[in-house]
Amino acid sequence: MLKFMKNKILIPCLIIGGLAAVVSFKYIGAGGRSSEDRRKLTQETVIKTIQSGHFSPKALDDTFSARVYTRIVKTFDYDKLFFTQQDEKMLKGYKFQIDDQIRDNSIDFFDSLDAVFVRRLKSAEKYYTEIVKQPFSFTSNEELSLNSDKDEYAKDEKELAERWREYVKYRTLVKYVDLQKDQDKKRENKDSVNAKFKTNEELEVQAREDTRKYYERLFTRYKKWKDDERFTAYINAITETEDPHTSFFPPQEKSDFDVTMSGGFVGIGARLNPANDKITVQEIIPGSPAKHQGELKAGDEIMKVAQGDAEPVDVEGFLLDDAVKLIRGPKGTIVKLTVKRADGTNKVIAIKRDLVEIDETFAKSAIIKSADGPVGYIYLPEFYADFNHTSNRYCSKDIAIEVKKLKDAGVTGIILDLRNNGGGSLGDVVDMAGLFVGKGPVVQVKSNHAAPTVLPAQPSDGVLYTGPLVIMVNEYSASASEILAAAMQDYKRAIIVGATTYGKGTVQKMVELDQMIDPMVRLRMMNDTAGSQGKSMGAIKLTMEKFYRVNGGSTQLKGVTPDISIPDALDSYDDEDLGERHNKSALPWDVIPPANYKVTNSVGNLPQIVALSKSRVSADPTFNLIQENSEYFKKKKEENTVSLNEKKYRAELEADAERSKRGEELQKKAVLLDMVSPPADLNKINSDSVLITKNKDWLKALSKDIYISETVNIINDLKKSGITLGSGIKE
Repeated sequence: MLKFMKNKILIPCLIIGGLAAVVSFKYIGAGGRSSEDRRKLTQETVIKTIQSGHFSPKALDDTFSARVYTRIVKTFDYDKLFFTQQDEKMLKGYKFQIDDQIRDNSIDFFDSLDAVFVRRLKSAEKYYTEIVKQPFSFTSNEELSLNSDKDEYAKDEKELAERWREYVKYRTLVKYVDLQKDQDKKRENKDSVNAKFKTNEELEVQAREDTRKYYERLFTRYKKWKDDERFTAYINAITETEDPHTSFFPPQEKSDFDVTMSGGFVGIGARLNPANDKITVQEIIPGSPAKHQGELKAGDEIMKVAQGDAEPVDVEGFLLDDAVKLIRGPKGTIVKLTVKRADGTNKVIAIKRDLVEIDETFAKSAIIKSADGPVGYIYLPEFYADFNHTSNRYCSKDIAIEVKKLKDAGVTGIILDLRNNGGGSLGDVVDMAGLFVGKGPVVQVKSNHAAPTVLPAQPSDGVLYTGPLVIMVNEYSASASEILAAAMQDYKRAIIVGATTYGKGTVQKMVELDQMIDPMVRLRMMNDTAGSQGKSMGAIKLTMEKFYRVNGGSTQLKGVTPDISIPDALDSYDDEDLGERHNKSALPWDVIPPANYKVTNSVGNLPQIVALSKSRVSADPTFNLIQENSEYFKKKKEENTVSLNEKKYRAELEADAERSKRGEELQKKAVLLDMVSPPADLNKINSDSVLITKNKDWLKALSKDIYISETVNIINDLKKSGITLGSGIKE
């Protein structure tokens, strides 16, 4: 039963039968209207799939229409730099008609919006090209508002051009000051006696030229934002008005999603950098086909890409994603890269594509040497699973391996770091929980019109680890991270440390849209090769269920509140409000009856452990600075204006730099953690110089992490307090 339930969560083909609607749109096919027909078919299929399978589909009414309108217009013109009030007035005529158009399967609003955007894109390009021709003076007291939500659209093209002038001036000011600072550093260098320095006037000219190049690259990307991709953005404005996590994936994006979740892909194994309109090799992934082949090097510029013996394609000026599509391909096939070396020579390199594993995706561990005994540390960046059947890597199995390594090394406690972990495979969460609590319910899953289903852990070997356990979370810990943290908290199996989590308590399933279309329509579409998206319709990641803690509460909106709270540095600098609770389309919080479970552990004196941590944090100058910075930057974010006066801008930079300097000085005084790799990992690490360097850098970064340092203190307090293990869990 458990195997079936986990597959039901993860595998789309098992849920298609539960979706009642089959789309029977009249697909005309080739003959001039295939692109429009395809878009209408996509819209109709997505809408009917949502109405049939979404956990709580919203009514197609004027409220829904207005939200879609606001969302998509903001997507096309976030900073209000393209549309005028006249444009907005015309588009606003559709504000309460989108629901009617959806019912009629019309895409008139998108066509109108797209036409205005394309026209305004051409106008805006003229604005910046003229603006950068004239010198800027940075002595006036102008200010630029960066709060587009409060700003009105420009009255006319004259006002729009002025708005562009302010933005271009601000970017030029930023570059101008950076150039001055770089030159000042050179003057301080003893070897700069013969160096040539530019005047401020010359630096201003250079800053404007750099700004021109920036906007030139930006508009190149805008113009390469294909109409099919803009239509995808429109469809996602509809899906994300249902809820933040229901999304449409055209075929290529669906493939990219599978790669992300599996931790592996078929390709050559080279990380690429698209800087300065060139595609260069940034790094060769250890163990990859490119590494084994041996000829491709970091710094090589990729000029052309050929499929086997076919004619090569010149990729100069390509977007990175488009170049990557050419380089990746079926396993066992040959790709030939024409590269320019650093010495200016060209070389053709043939590489056979194969599975490439992205090590940064996978769990890994370290050992912290503390005065009270070695503490194990496990980092899990996401709850990955091999949905694509390429890597054969599952996070629950990998965590079990890491726990065994740490146990063999004699650790006296384990820290599981779920910070910034946005979730992933629900089935692996259930299996992972079983490693720490054994058999028993882990999470409850509920669809809209059915009783909750309890997903139990059923480890064949029982509990793997019974020692002290602390889980680290922050505001970016979401979904599967919240399920695991909540389960460990409800069972009192672990202490949760950090900041309140994101609050995503919904379950999504990937539904292939091809399977939702009438077979005859699908057949005609397969015979039509028109359209840049190919023959597949893509997929929709659909919110079909909500999950609940074993205690009955939802993590939706509220997230998981840690047992021990620590000020979060991320909250100080993030541009957006974190958490599901800030999204207007988020599903509500609710509660259901608890599952039949009982706690497995009890901490000897949790209030005392909390008090000890609170005392240390409140006395720590670094944590105090983090709290102070959080309040400072939140205030700046609310004001959200920048000065175009050089002196005032510099003063703001100096104030921010002073805060940063205080943090760096405190970091220098901090006692670094003594961290090493588990003995079981040393053979693999020492087999590759790149892995040696990466591992050394990773351990060095961890040793400076004050959050890990405080968590080590907490786990040592936990060991001293004592843990009482339960007698088992009811199934």
